[in-house]
Amino acid sequence: MDTRISGKTRLLGVFGTPIKHSGSPVMYNFCFNYYGLDCAYLAFDCDESQVKDSLAAMRRLNMRGANVTMPCKQEVARNMDQLSPAAKFVGAVNTIVNDNGVLTGHITDGMGVVLDLQDHGKTIVDKNVVLLGAGGAATAIMVQCALDGAKSMTVFNRGEEGLAKAREIGDKMMADGVSCKMEFHLLSETELLHDVIRKADVLINATSVGMSPKHEGKSLVTDMTVFHEDLVVYDVIYNPLVTKLMSDALANGCKEENVIGGKGMLLWQGAGAFKLYSGLDMPAQELKEFLAKREAEGIDPLQDLSLIHISE
Repeated sequence: MDTRISGKTRLLGVFGTPIKHSGSPVMYNFCFNYYGLDCAYLAFDCDESQVKDSLAAMRRLNMRGANVTMPCKQEVARNMDQLSPAAKFVGAVNTIVNDNGVLTGHITDGMGVVLDLQDHGKTIVDKNVVLLGAGGAATAIMVQCALDGAKSMTVFNRGEEGLAKAREIGDKMMADGVSCKMEFHLLSETELLHDVIRKADVLINATSVGMSPKHEGKSLVTDMTVFHEDLVVYDVIYNPLVTKLMSDALANGCKEENVIGGKGMLLWQGAGAFKLYSGLDMPAQELKEFLAKREAEGIDPLQDLSLIHISE
């Protein structure tokens, strides 16, 4: 019996569909238990047509907050009382905080990358960042890096439509006074892509290229001379743990400590949400140890957190 549950217990949860596979309840309930917080976290199956009813239920039941996964992120953003700066620019929400009936939407996908880099001793402050992709996760990363002090962001994307949407967001940010210089190009501009990477401090892959099983063994970077020992290479993909981009970087001059896979992004975007809910830092080291023990038992909840969406 869980002795934390009482008449004062605050409810939190995750909205989306499908949702039964979500690892979010494991992660957040571990953190509530660690701090002895009188909170409980459940998964709720919800599609776009049910968003308004779900938000009304949040208010009626005085839920403290909720995470949001596909396909509800954009619809939730359209129905918030307030939006954080990042969520406003992205137009999507993955974390809702309820303060006495006022629902504020946040997006922590990009925060997950920034915090994971910090966990590895890296920073994007005053850095020249190259971002591959302009899908949901990529846009959130672009916005968060720009808000958190990147010197420049150069975005490359396969399709013109996605690139145009990212450019529109970038233009709004710069018009709003964000100092980060932002440029947008097609991935087909291969020579320019490689030239920009050579001069970059941080390279982030936020596409599905390299992901198992469909795209495993592939990389968008085909010129091995772009890698150098000071370049930080971050791949948001976490299956496989080492992608072709990462192995190519390691084999061609990048330092091992500068090549980082995306599994930590899942934990740290959750840490961002936990901080918003509780005002407390997620017990990251203890959670890592707990998850490592579960993984040794054949269970890996982080594989199923399902709070980010990597675009094809």
